[in-house]
Amino acid sequence: QVQLVESGGGLVQAGGSLRLSCAASGRTFSIYGMGWFRQPPGKKREFVAAISASAGSTYYADSVRGRFTISRDNAQNTVYLQMNSLKPEDSAVYYCASSPRGVTVIMDEYHYWGQGTQVTVSS
Repeated sequence: QVQLVESGGGLVQAGGSLRLSCAASGRTFSIYGMGWFRQPPGKKREFVAAISASAGSTYYADSVRGRFTISRDNAQNTVYLQMNSLKPEDSAVYYCASSPRGVTVIMDEYHYWGQGTQVTVSS
């Protein structure tokens, strides 16, 4: 079983940057696709970014493409989300998740989820 723990959230001003980390346990980490989702207050959880097991493929939601970068270090069992040019609408709880199905935007394809980390962007 995979366990995921997010960190790196916090409060930043619009235009600033944050780097989220997702530390994974489990020796099979390297075979899972990984994704980031977010849930703004009062809204449904939405897809943000995904990366394949080998890091050869990535995909981003239109709302973050060009500003966010997903990456992974399989040797460290860690997935990252570098967030630049942050906007107030980026404020949300960010969740890391793993999928055995490769790169996917479908939430139900992700079987394991972290507890989330809060990102707040002030104007």
